Amino acid sequence: MTKVVTGLERLIAEKSLQESIKGNIGYLCHSASIDSQFNTGVVLLQKLFGSRLKKLFGPQHGFVTDVQDNMMETAHYVHPFFKIPVYSLYSETRTPTDEMLEGLDTLIIDLQDVGTRVYTYISTLSLIMEKCVGRDIKLVVLDRPNPVGGDMIEGTILKPGYESFVGRYPIPQRHSLTMGEVGLFGQKVLNTNCNLEVISMKNWKRSMYWTDTGLPWVLPSPNLPTPEGAITFAGTVLYEGTNISEGRGTTRPLEIAGYPGIESFDFVDRMQKRFKEEGLTEGFNLRPIIFLPTFQKHQGQNCGGVHIHPTENAKFKSWTVSQMICREFKRELGDKFEFHSKPYEYEFHKLAIDLINGTDEVRLWVDKLGSLSELQKIETQGHQEFLNKRQDILIY
Repeated sequence: MTKVVTGLERLIAEKSLQESIKGNIGYLCHSASIDSQFNTGVVLLQKLFGSRLKKLFGPQHGFVTDVQDNMMETAHYVHPFFKIPVYSLYSETRTPTDEMLEGLDTLIIDLQDVGTRVYTYISTLSLIMEKCVGRDIKLVVLDRPNPVGGDMIEGTILKPGYESFVGRYPIPQRHSLTMGEVGLFGQKVLNTNCNLEVISMKNWKRSMYWTDTGLPWVLPSPNLPTPEGAITFAGTVLYEGTNISEGRGTTRPLEIAGYPGIESFDFVDRMQKRFKEEGLTEGFNLRPIIFLPTFQKHQGQNCGGVHIHPTENAKFKSWTVSQMICREFKRELGDKFEFHSKPYEYEFHKLAIDLINGTDEVRLWVDKLGSLSELQKIETQGHQEFLNKRQDILIY
């Protein structure tokens, strides 16, 4: 296996790249901002640039990736070890303020994304880019692998009127772009005219999943402890908009889903028979499971449901499988099944499920227990147009 070399590792190794980083530096990072030997990016950059590293920034879940939930903000502080300020971009603001950017010549962005539109690190990138239009600040993205590959797109494209912090660009739920390519999409397709440079990876191919990269996995947020969870997340994140547990409070969050009182073996057996009838069988296995969440939804109650196991990554359609499982929860629970109406990611006037899907069409499909073919017709609207647009910004 030829190991992927990340943008961070290239910056540390290549003199010409180091010389392109001018003046005072800010660094947006988190716990997964490491090299292949688990060295933390902050330590590496402080050794490389010394006192020029002036400010640190953290995204949602915090600079140290310790905050569990949505709409749980983190504070600004001076780091006790690095002795420089840490600014939270998930605080009273999600856009860097003038004060935060004051005195910086270069802002380095080094976040491990997971390839799903609602994962907010690409939203943070987009807000930084918009803030830096017309400013004399160079943005440098240190690119990292998309852990779910760069070939398959899945899910609905965000429709106008459904923009939020979990969806700012008109891209599919599973977008198959790297963080650097998302930046170029904003810059070149959506005309966000900021000074953006991407330090690309070496040896990464679009067909790669995380286990093909030779790189260590460090959870990029508290509820994605495994690379398999990144694959299922593109679909199971939708359960955040329902009263179905997505497994938070267990050791395999976002790989499992369930609800109190469901008999899991009977539920999964009937579900698999329907999936087989509709032709949805490739790339995954469904295992009956009982789990006990220690926090969040249904805390302390046994939940019956399903563990989704990807078996062939190139064939597994996480978004489709999870939407179909959601349909089966609706069928099983009837009036007990609910779409949450509480505020979600600072949006108060639309349902969370519609913000997650970027449209209301999928919710309406669930409500009427629609067919797989109907779901596929909803899903693929605009896919070819997106593929045409992204063609010009692909790095790999």
